[in-house]
Amino acid sequence: MALHAAAPHCGLSSSAPPRAGGVRPFLRTTAARLRSVVSLAPLRAAAVCTKAALSGDGAPGVSDSPHVVCFGELLIDFVPTVSGLSLAEAPAFKKAPGGAPANVAVGIARLGGSSAFIGKVGDDEFGYMLSDILKENNVNNQGLLFDPHARTALAFVTLRSDGEREFMFFRNPSADMLLEEKELDLDLIRKAKIFHHGSISLITEPCKTAHIAATKAAKDAGVLVSYDPNLRLPLWPSAEDARDGILSIWETADVIKISEEEVSFLTNGEDPYDDAVTKKLMHSNLKLLLVTEGPDGCRYYSKEFSGRVSGLKVTAVDTTGAGDAFVAGILSQLATDFSLLQDEDRLREALKFANVCGALTVTERGAIPALPTREQVLEALTSVVA
Repeated sequence: MALHAAAPHCGLSSSAPPRAGGVRPFLRTTAARLRSVVSLAPLRAAAVCTKAALSGDGAPGVSDSPHVVCFGELLIDFVPTVSGLSLAEAPAFKKAPGGAPANVAVGIARLGGSSAFIGKVGDDEFGYMLSDILKENNVNNQGLLFDPHARTALAFVTLRSDGEREFMFFRNPSADMLLEEKELDLDLIRKAKIFHHGSISLITEPCKTAHIAATKAAKDAGVLVSYDPNLRLPLWPSAEDARDGILSIWETADVIKISEEEVSFLTNGEDPYDDAVTKKLMHSNLKLLLVTEGPDGCRYYSKEFSGRVSGLKVTAVDTTGAGDAFVAGILSQLATDFSLLQDEDRLREALKFANVCGALTVTERGAIPALPTREQVLEALTSVVA
């Protein structure tokens, strides 16, 4: 990302080199947070001064032209250490990095793919921790900004005895909600093979306008657009607003992933397991519609074929990030070969891989810490065949 002298000045954070050993909590020293005064890129010239993430040598994060660019929220999930209790009853919480689009970006990198993340966090300890976690996982973070006027988003997640979740969000507003169109790294989007996004950033301005502009830039550049609405009703003013917001950009997507609950929600309560109901969500330019069904696997629909791929049965500890791991699994393969969309046999193999990605993720607490490597997925696939 070029820096120009004509832009307004503010401090950019120089981060320590990536740490080996995967994702883990850590403290940053004051010395590691020394900031040099440099200028921001022209796209940010009129913005309130925000900081872009740089690597230890002052260069943008990993991989100049990542195959998959993920746009949206990056936050901290606080997950109870004991399942089956309410937030008030939980004795303690485990801090875990999360945010659906960021989960996908890390998931792709863990699987050996090339990814980037675009979004905004607070100019705070959690924001810098999340930036470093992206770098530690080989995710290009040159599109990540730090907002000095808002905090990094937090979410407390209750885990029922069956591993399913309930959420309490702290965003009043959080930094991710304040990303502006003029702050977008559009070149990063235009050079990608796939642009992946959700719906959370469509809820409020100015991020809504930035989200729409990012999607348009991807479409205009011929980038494949992947969409996972990731319904979080507590964040929307009403269920009707959520439905309208999610569907407002539906027809811009080439690949859509939804859960069976979201099928029911978007079709006003119709049977999500009825193929005729699900096919109502197809649109003329959609290349692939995927419906995840947790441990039962997934269904797939295209203009040429449709079917079901069974999942891998595991003991669920925490389902946070399972859908994102599934998305990472399929996008990591599509990014190297778009012809999967026309070949049903190979698509089914890719979806089997994605199902295992999701299954392995639910066996640990937290989203990003639980995302599997390619080796782990292949080992699980081999054991299933054996």
